[in-house]
Amino acid sequence: MFALTFEMTETEEWRDAARCRDGSAALVDLFFSEQLDDIARAKQFCRGCEVREQCLTAALERREPWGVWGGELFANGKVLAQKRRRGRPPKVAPPLLLSPVIRVQDVLEQRQTA
Repeated sequence: MFALTFEMTETEEWRDAARCRDGSAALVDLFFSEQLDDIARAKQFCRGCEVREQCLTAALERREPWGVWGGELFANGKVLAQKRRRGRPPKVAPPLLLSPVIRVQDVLEQRQTA
């Protein structure tokens, strides 16, 4: 059996305080997932981290190729505002969301005047 030693030439002390650093690498799949819901969960996880700005700055300096870093999604070394679903975009735009509360009286009045 061989033992490998690894020395970091530059230490980033803020990494020790990162919320995602649990020592078991259990969150790697979450932060490097292609699934939209996993990406949203990873971004939400970063919101409570005290070293979020340092993580984002370091990722920008290193030009991270992909993943969620500092609460932002990276692809090809750039920050993406959002990731769209796989495949071709729809030809017809999806309908706009309605307000959560619709009064029945308003609907009836509209039907009567139409």
